[in-house]
Amino acid sequence: MLVSLDIRDVLIIDHLELTFQPGLNVLTGETGAGKSILLDSLGFVLGWRGRAELVRQGAAQGEVIAEFVLAPDHPAHAILAEAGLPSGDTLLLRRVNTRDGRKTGWVNDRRVSGEVLRALSETLVELHGQQDDRGLLNPRVHRDLLDAFAGLDLGPLRAAWSALAKARKAQTQAESQMQSVQAEEEFLRHAVAELDVLAPEPGEEAQLDAQRRLMQQAEKVCADIARAATALSDDGAERLVGDATRWLEDVADAVEGRLDPALDALSRAMDALGEAQMTVAACMDALEFHPGALEQLEDRLFAIRGLARKHGVLPDDLSGFADDLRARLDRLDNSARDMASLAQAVSDAQSAYDSAAATVSDARAQSAARLDAEMAGELAPLKMERAQFSTAITRSDAGPEGWDAVTFEVATNPGAPKGALSKIASGGELSRFLLALKVCLTRGQPGMTMIFDEIDRGVGGATANAVGRRLRALAEGAQVLVVTHSPQVAALGAHHWRVEKSVTDGQTLSRVVPLSAEARVQEIARMLSGDKVTDAARAAAEDLLSAVPQS
Repeated sequence: MLVSLDIRDVLIIDHLELTFQPGLNVLTGETGAGKSILLDSLGFVLGWRGRAELVRQGAAQGEVIAEFVLAPDHPAHAILAEAGLPSGDTLLLRRVNTRDGRKTGWVNDRRVSGEVLRALSETLVELHGQQDDRGLLNPRVHRDLLDAFAGLDLGPLRAAWSALAKARKAQTQAESQMQSVQAEEEFLRHAVAELDVLAPEPGEEAQLDAQRRLMQQAEKVCADIARAATALSDDGAERLVGDATRWLEDVADAVEGRLDPALDALSRAMDALGEAQMTVAACMDALEFHPGALEQLEDRLFAIRGLARKHGVLPDDLSGFADDLRARLDRLDNSARDMASLAQAVSDAQSAYDSAAATVSDARAQSAARLDAEMAGELAPLKMERAQFSTAITRSDAGPEGWDAVTFEVATNPGAPKGALSKIASGGELSRFLLALKVCLTRGQPGMTMIFDEIDRGVGGATANAVGRRLRALAEGAQVLVVTHSPQVAALGAHHWRVEKSVTDGQTLSRVVPLSAEARVQEIARMLSGDKVTDAARAAAEDLLSAVPQS
């Protein structure tokens, strides 16, 4: 329940403190006095999107504070807990709008986003304004309203739709990939066969290139190496070193050891010569190849390079490229089996979605019948017992919320064709239809403050009295705020405020005055007679007030 509203420097309000009560609260006043400003202010602190500029002329910022009382089981507690905000018996909302347009909100002295305020507002206040901002006249939201009335959980249906969409997407992508692979099947099979025959290995191109260069130089290199081998052989350096060693050994004793170092050096030289001969021989063996070996090597080297150029890859990447081509061929070869599996997945997902959608559709049909029955019960007290309301459900395109299209239809007289609510009903009838619908849709929402902005427009006399009595009944055990120009409705209020506008020092200001019993007679008389309040109007006002049942 809304307990208080504190407004500072908003539009033509400098400072206004309002304390509200349970039951039916009515606000009256002349047109332009500022009644809509109160609703704008309440909407601002609740995070609703409204006027872009609310700050009063000359002020640095505008501020609105709203205090609510929460029952222990109020749904606002869950939102507070989810947002990590403190919770208790009271809920304090505060929001500031600076001159430069920045808006800042607080909940229980904790700074919050507008999104949190709006989430809380869904549990705190239900507003029916002159422009029907909740969408009661918009057929596009009638399904949502029916679902809320039914208390439907659309989670399983949305999950089934998401799974179906995912399965369809996988099938479409697989079909596209298969068509792409099929279009190049001949190329793939030829390329894979060509690569399989060649079977190139990473690093092979560099190895073949090095061998090719070596083989091209082999003739010249081998001649030089052969000459070196001859120089190192028994007929060359080895024979001379051996002769020198024998000659020195023959005279070594005669010179008493002076030749020992020379003999040691010659011994090492013989070992080095032997090692050199082995290395030269090994090299000559390695350079030996048959006449066609170079041609074969070049053929393979050029084949590897040619395939690399053909496919636009590096020679070392040919092996990996071949693996990729084989994988694409495997997908093509397995595509029939894969497509069958994907088609089955789509069929299963479609069946699951159809089942979930049918369940929701049945629940909607049952709830629509219940809503129609409740609407019939609401219209009779509003002097529309001959009018008919029905919830039409038709098959539409499937989607995440099912395949139903929902439209609220009415017929104002028996036998008359039914049509859209906004097109069939007149102004006064429309107000009563919307009041009845609002009552049905908000029933069962504990702790909700309901606000009606001129719900009685277009009606008067006994009909206005019927509207007022329904609002009063609705306010029993709850809280209803009504902005009204109807004296019949105003007379039925449990609490009455008058909105006034005045000019002080050239500045227009609005204020709200709680009315005493005597002031209330005067206000209702003004509403009955206009600017000049007559004795007859005052007497009529007293009659209206005296006819109100005492609660």
